[in-house]
Amino acid sequence: MRVVAGNYKGRQLKAVPGKSTRPTTDKVKEAVFQILGPFFDGGSVLDLFAGSGSLGIEALSRGMTKGIFVDKHPKAIHTIKENIKLLKLDDMVEIYRTDAFRALKATAKRELVFDLVLLDPPYGKMDYVKLINQLLEYNLINDNGIIYCEHEWNEDFSDIDSSLEMIKQDNFGGTIGITIYKKR
Repeated sequence: MRVVAGNYKGRQLKAVPGKSTRPTTDKVKEAVFQILGPFFDGGSVLDLFAGSGSLGIEALSRGMTKGIFVDKHPKAIHTIKENIKLLKLDDMVEIYRTDAFRALKATAKRELVFDLVLLDPPYGKMDYVKLINQLLEYNLINDNGIIYCEHEWNEDFSDIDSSLEMIKQDNFGGTIGITIYKKR
């Protein structure tokens, strides 16, 4: 697992030990960031279910200036901290060990908003529509902000809020799906 492009291109990242996480492959990561915008001119990223932090780190490498990483598993938090330290990103990053809904509530209390939200929870264990609606209810997405969802291909997004425009939905390898929304 490595950083695909940007300031930290080619740098190796540590993976979370064990089988509790499913890292996004470099191939998928590269394709996704070509869709999201190969490079960013500042902005903030929220990486929920961060695992190793690979997706959020990729966004920072490509020009985001602030990142918040959230995961509830101690091994994931330890790995994120190692990867952040390895790349010397400490001054750009906040890391929290908590569940996603608590993180959203705490973020809303701080009145933070994001340009990019990365959602890559364990497949089949999260209600994406509920999670995305919570993001919108708390006003955590900037206008034109992007929400990236990695999921099982058969995930149902039919009840998504109309303030979001689906800009891409694709299938990677038959079972992995990605859906990307932009806030109107």
